[in-house]
Amino acid sequence: MSYALDDATLSRLCAKALSAHASENRFVALALATHDPLADVARTVERIVFEESFGLDEAAMLAEYTPYEEQSYFFLVLDRETGLPAGAARAIEGGGKTLDDAPDLIGVPLSKIVDAHGMHDGGKIWDYATLAVLPRYRADRNGLTVSSMLYRMFINAGHRWDVRHVVCMLDSAAFRNLDMLGVRFVAMAGSAPFEYLGSPANRALYIPFKEIARSMGDQAELLSQPEVPDANGRRRPGARRITQRLAAQVSSGDGLDPHIDMPGFERRRNRRP
Repeated sequence: MSYALDDATLSRLCAKALSAHASENRFVALALATHDPLADVARTVERIVFEESFGLDEAAMLAEYTPYEEQSYFFLVLDRETGLPAGAARAIEGGGKTLDDAPDLIGVPLSKIVDAHGMHDGGKIWDYATLAVLPRYRADRNGLTVSSMLYRMFINAGHRWDVRHVVCMLDSAAFRNLDMLGVRFVAMAGSAPFEYLGSPANRALYIPFKEIARSMGDQAELLSQPEVPDANGRRRPGARRITQRLAAQVSSGDGLDPHIDMPGFERRRNRRP
C-alpha cells in the first residue's frame, strides 16, 4: 500500500490499465477493490490533492486512512492523453471515517446520529470519504468531466452493492459543487460546520442513497426550464446549461457509463453483503 508512488510506477500502472480498457474517450473510469495495484494510483492522487489543499502528507494519510483500507473501494479516472491519473475518490463501507469522527466533532452520540437518519434499519451504509481532482484539471471543463465520472462511479457501485445510506464530511468547495448539481444532503443531526483535517468549514452530512441520482435528475429538469433573472436582473445561461448537462449525465449515466468499468466489483457481484 502506497500514497506516494514514484513517477515510473505511476506511469507503468496507468499505461497497463489504459491498454486493457480500450476506448476512444479521453477519460476512462475504473472502480477498484482495495488490493488492486491501481488502488495505489488512487491513493497517490488523494495524497497529492489533500497535501496541496489541507497539508495532509503521506504520513498523515497513512495515519488517517489505514484503519479503513480493508473496507475501502476506490474510483479512479485516467487520462488517455497524458497516460496518467486525473482524479480519484473513495467509499468506505459501514460508515467508515465519518461515523467514527463525526460524533465528537458535532457533539452528538453515534446512537443519536443513527436514530436521527433512520440508519438502524440494517441497510448498507457507505461513507463517501474522499474526492480528489488533480490541480491541472481544475482550470477548465475537463475538471467537471473528471468529477462527474467520479460521482457517477459512486452511484453505479452503490447500486451494485445495494447501498441504502450515505454519510460524508465535505469541505465547503465539495459541498458547493454537489449542491449545485442537486444533491440535497441534510446536516447530520442538525449540526453546524466545523474545522477538520485542515478544512476550516467542514460539514457532516447524510443522504439516502436512492435520493442522490433522483435529486440530480430533478435539478437537471429544473435547470432545463426558462431561466428567471436574479434580483439584479442577471442571467447566467452558459453556467446554467453546463450545470444542467452535468446533473443530467450524472443522474442518468448518459455519456458517462460507456466509459466506466468496475473490475473491482465484477468478480464479487454475486457475493452477499
